[in-house]
Order: sequence, then structure tokens, then C-alpha cells
Amino acid sequence: MTDIALATERSSIRKLLVLFAVCLTAVAMPLTFTGPAVALPAIGHTLGGSPIALNWVTNAFMLTFGSSLMATGSLADTYGRKRVFLIGILSFALASLGLAAATNILWFDLMRALQGLAAAAAFSGGMASLAQEFDGPSRIRAFSFVGTSFGIGLAFGPITSGLLIEAFGWPTIFYLVAAVALISCGLGAFYLRESRDPEASGLDWPGALSFTTALSLFTYGVLLAPQNGWSDGWVMCLLAAGIAIFIGFCFLQQRSRRPMLDLSLFRYPRFVGVQLLAAAPAYAFVVLLILLPVRFIGIEGASEVMAGRLMIALSAPLLVLPIAAGFMTRLFRPATICGVGLLIAAGGLVWLSQVPAGGVTLAVLAPMAMIGIGISLPWGLMDGLAVSVVPTERAGMATGIFSTTRVAGEGIALAAVSAVLSALTSSYLSAKDTVSAAGTADAAQSLVTGDISGAAMNVPWIDHATLIQGYASAFEVLLLILAAITVLTAFVIFVFLGKGAEA
Repeated sequence: MTDIALATERSSIRKLLVLFAVCLTAVAMPLTFTGPAVALPAIGHTLGGSPIALNWVTNAFMLTFGSSLMATGSLADTYGRKRVFLIGILSFALASLGLAAATNILWFDLMRALQGLAAAAAFSGGMASLAQEFDGPSRIRAFSFVGTSFGIGLAFGPITSGLLIEAFGWPTIFYLVAAVALISCGLGAFYLRESRDPEASGLDWPGALSFTTALSLFTYGVLLAPQNGWSDGWVMCLLAAGIAIFIGFCFLQQRSRRPMLDLSLFRYPRFVGVQLLAAAPAYAFVVLLILLPVRFIGIEGASEVMAGRLMIALSAPLLVLPIAAGFMTRLFRPATICGVGLLIAAGGLVWLSQVPAGGVTLAVLAPMAMIGIGISLPWGLMDGLAVSVVPTERAGMATGIFSTTRVAGEGIALAAVSAVLSALTSSYLSAKDTVSAAGTADAAQSLVTGDISGAAMNVPWIDHATLIQGYASAFEVLLLILAAITVLTAFVIFVFLGKGAEA
């Protein structure tokens, strides 16, 4: 073998190991997302906490993850993608160990917030590094593998978490995540090459702080709304402040020489389409990763293992279909594949709405599989499309913007959907019994977190069957709302992603 051939082979092996390191990171992320959802009743039983505090088990991670991605993407371009990746993935592992050692819900929620911040650094650095290693069709395939790896975490996260909880307790979920993260860190340390944007001028601190503050205030307002009411002065102030600061953030970005968010990109329909596509799975798929385990375990009385098995139907298509979607682009336009996928997911949501809640039934499997199949088609194309709309040297910004849209959308969607489910449940219970509106609101909050006994304590005059029926009716209406949003998004993506070539 010649020296050139040997060097080429070594380069190919190194690239594959880099891809494997990023894929391990992509596996670990959903484990921290779906695992706590399955473990939420057990975590609440061990650590206590109000319904709001338990909601932050998920939202603290999503909030810091989503609000930090653009900043960490900018840091990766400026100070080195490998450096940011390694700092992020190591911090992620340490935060996971801190979660396993948590002794109260406040400590747990704070650790979740730190874990989300570390995850943002690891994800931004890893994805930006990957964009430097591959180009052209090989880049699309590489990102498809990352999407499939994320699917592996989603597909096996619930059942793995259920088995670990049943055998060893919920802290073992975070030990597993820490182990995966440390392996990824070791591979990255040896095989990643350092790279940065030579034109980067440092982190836009005013932009980073204003964006993070805006998203935090807005999400916190949405989270408080079910408990305080949408007309509550504090809730309205939080929402208004979040919107006002975000407008200020956009103003700062227009004046910045090197902005985190290049607003001029929104002139291109294809770029706008990619951002809409990033947010689409939040309402069609991601919220179900949290809501369904709570329903199965808390409302319907399933074990963690049974809930994990049921969730495989929703997530298993992500194991193979994202890669298949990459190959399908040879025959169909990405807009067609993505739009059709969302329409299929919407059909699954409507179907699932017709399966009554209240008792675990295998009738949920087929509609859940249909939702998973539909969302898997755009899933494999999203990351590659996001990177393709900007020059390679701005890959950190591209992944940061796209991932921020996706994760921030997921965080807001989770908060909004929980608020809507709580409001719908409260409305149903109030219609059945008008003894105490405050009591029904508190009961609805407890039901949304899967705490039937807590709900019964708030409204002891309402029988168990009525509580279940209230939740079931609200869940049905919620799924129909999500289906309508998904159909609308599909048609918008058909239009926007079908326009023009690359930005």
C-alpha cells in the first residue's frame, strides 16, 4: 500500500471515529430527555416537589439547552469547535452524576439546567466539527447517521430507563448517560481536529444575554399560566417582558458586525422553511415523549417497563427511516419528503386521539407507530439542510440557529402543551363540579404530572372515574389541536422548502 493510500485510509478511519463520537453524543441527549419522563413519578416520590417543580425536571433542561445553542455555536466558531465540544461533553457527564446524587427537587432542577447548558456546548461543537470533516453528499449521509443515533436514544431510552428504574432505581439513568458521554469525550479528545472561523470576532454577549433572558422569561410565564391563570398580572408581565426583550435582541443583531443570528438569512424562503421544519416535530412528536409516559404510568397505572415498551412504537422508526429519507432525496425533493412525513404524523395524532385514556391498551401502538414513521422522514434531512444554507465556515452559526429553533420550539411547545392540557382538564372538572375553581385547577395540574392521588386530595368531592375522564377528554382535544398545527406546518413547508436553491 502506497503512502498516499495509507494516509487516505487513516483519514477515513479518523473521520468515522469522529462521526461515532458525535453519534454517541446524539444518543446521550435523548436519554436525558426521555429518561426523566419515564422516571418522573419515581423522582417526585423520592424528592417531592409541587407540580410546577416537577415540570421543571423537563423544562429546566430544555430551556438552558435551547437558549444557549446560538451562543455555544458562536463560541465554537470563535474559540475552537473541538475545545467547546470537549468542555461541553465533560461538563454534561459531571452534571449527570450530580443529578444521580440529588437529594431534593430544587437541586435536581438546578442540575438539569446545568446539564442543558453543557449539552448545548457539546452539541454545537460536535455538529460544527462534523461539518468540517464531511462535505457534499457525504455530509448529508453523516448528518443522517446523527439523526439515526438520536433515534436510537429515543427508541431505546424509555425501555432502558424503565428497566434501570425497576432494577436499580432512577439515579442509574444518569449513570448510564454519564458513561456514554465520557466515551464520546475520549474519542473526541483523540480524533477531533481543532477548527475555527478565522473571521469570528468573539461572542456577542449582549445578544446572548438578551436572547437567553427573553426565552427564559417567556417560557416561565407559560409555565406559571396553568397555576395562576393567563390573565394573572405576573404571568402577563413575564410574557410581555420576554417579547419586548426578544425585539431588543433582534435590534441588537441588526447593529452587530458579527451577529449570532444573521437576520438577513430570513430573506431566503428556503432558510425560513428549514427553521419551520426545525420547529415542526415539537408539536407532532417531541411533546408526546413527555406526555405519553406520564399518561401510561401516572394515569393508567402501567409500570415503567411497560411504558418503555409502549414508547418503542413511537420512536423505533427513527432507527432506520432517517437514513432511508437521505437516499429518497435522489427520487423526491426534500420538501415533498418532509411535507408528506408531517401529514402522516398528523394522521397518527388524529388516530391516537380516538384511543381512550384510562387503561393501558395495545390500541395505542399503531397510531404511535404512524406518528413515528411520519416524523422520521423529515428527521433525517433537517440537520443537513440546516448546514447547507450557509457557508461552511459559519457551520457553528448554522447549527446554532437551527438547533435553537428546534430546541427552543420544543421547550416552548412543552410548556404550552402542558398549560393547554391543564386548562382543558380544569375546564372539564369545573363543568362537572363547581364547588371550588381553585381546587379543580390544582387537581388538573397534578393530573398533568401523573399524580392522581394529589389530584384527589385537591378535589375530594370528585370521584376517581371523573378525574380520569376529565384528563382523557382533555388529552383527546389536545391531540386534535396538535394534528391541526402539524397539517398547517406541512403545507407551509411544501411552499417554503420548495422555493429556490440554496441560500
